Amino acid sequence: MSITPKINIKILVAPLDWGLGHATRCIPLITELLKLGCKVIIAAEGVQENLLKQEFPDLAFVHLPGYRIKYSSTERFFSSKIILQLPKIFRVITKEKRWLKRFLAHTPVDAVISDNRYGFQHGGIPCIFITHQLLIKAPFALAERILQQLNYSLIQNFTACWIPDEKGQVNLGGELSHPKYPPKLPVEYLGGLSRLRKQADYVTKYDLLVILSGPEPQRTLLEKKMLAELDAFSGVVLFVRGLPGHEKLPTVRGNVTVKNHLASKELEAAFSSSDLIISRSGYTTLMDICKLQKRSILIPTPGQTEQEYLAKHFEQQRWAVSVSQQDFSLQKLLDRAERFEYKLPQLEMLSYKAVVEDFVRTLNPNL
Repeated sequence: MSITPKINIKILVAPLDWGLGHATRCIPLITELLKLGCKVIIAAEGVQENLLKQEFPDLAFVHLPGYRIKYSSTERFFSSKIILQLPKIFRVITKEKRWLKRFLAHTPVDAVISDNRYGFQHGGIPCIFITHQLLIKAPFALAERILQQLNYSLIQNFTACWIPDEKGQVNLGGELSHPKYPPKLPVEYLGGLSRLRKQADYVTKYDLLVILSGPEPQRTLLEKKMLAELDAFSGVVLFVRGLPGHEKLPTVRGNVTVKNHLASKELEAAFSSSDLIISRSGYTTLMDICKLQKRSILIPTPGQTEQEYLAKHFEQQRWAVSVSQQDFSLQKLLDRAERFEYKLPQLEMLSYKAVVEDFVRTLNPNL
């Protein structure tokens, strides 16, 4: 039985600022909370705030400084540059805890939902941690074990952990979301999370949909490489740069349409009317690809072990073609995708609705 609207439950939602994926996958959860009558406050900044304001212009937003991690422009130094910033990450986690304590002192809420923000837990209220990475991939086995222990020590400060993946053997995250040893707190599998809906009444409008995302400077490096190769491509292309809030656009040929960002409805239409997708192997984009059952070519961010693992996992399952950024060649990949036998998984991706409703009921047992 559905919860009656206009309940007096206030929830703070705080997505991580590494790329757009964390903010994007919060959209279905926020939408469901609003349907259940909750009041939602969003804590974010920058492009994540811009994206969520486009989706939820009537909601309250509070400024929350991000981690602002700097990434290497080369694959070789990507992991080492992240490791060198670990002290900064821990300082940000401490600042998050202080920020939340100050915020709750003047704006009490009934619960907190944190997408990968480790400092967003408070002993006085339920605090949910969202992640698809219980296992954090690393170049070496010892580093992987250390990272998993560290990850679990931080996650276990929360009330529960929600994982945006399927619980069964057919799942999107592989080892990342289904490690051998789970953390020692309540874990709920949400199923896949996608803000997009599959549309049956669209005709093919674009031969190619390019969706860029992820950290700089790698996002820009891939954009330049792809736009250069598209000069020799005669098909119709929609090129989404992944830069919400930006206004300037690069100059391109007439067969290529460039957009800085697309809101959910526009992206849904673009996906549905495109024959082939080229994108990073970011987890949120992968959930969108599976939800809409689209053929795709995946290009992991160089040196980002999670995306490299996911791209390999998807190719092994026959769900996508993958290639490194260094080896990217548009025509060769188009030929390969044409020969590739795609076998995309059939996933409902609606499990999160029951999880969210059950959680809201725990906040108000009288519902």
